[in-house]
Amino acid sequence: MSSFFNGMLFALLIGLVGWVLFAWPTLDVVIAIVIVINMVLVGLASASIPVILERLGIDPALASGTFVTTVTDVGGFLTFLGLASFVLI
Repeated sequence: MSSFFNGMLFALLIGLVGWVLFAWPTLDVVIAIVIVINMVLVGLASASIPVILERLGIDPALASGTFVTTVTDVGGFLTFLGLASFVLI
């Protein structure tokens, strides 16, 4: 739940910056939605990946950082490109 509110706060701030710099409201909405989705995705990955690694017998302190970073980067990239191509094209 905190990742959702964190995403909303950053989405509002980045949306305002995008509105001031680009004056293209559709792009601002896409960026705001992607930030919220990415923050929720990161929150879920950060909570579940260490638990899964622990059950597999892998030290979660060593291995979870790589997996969480990968989920964050790939998820954010694909979400942005997918939503931007769906909405803006």
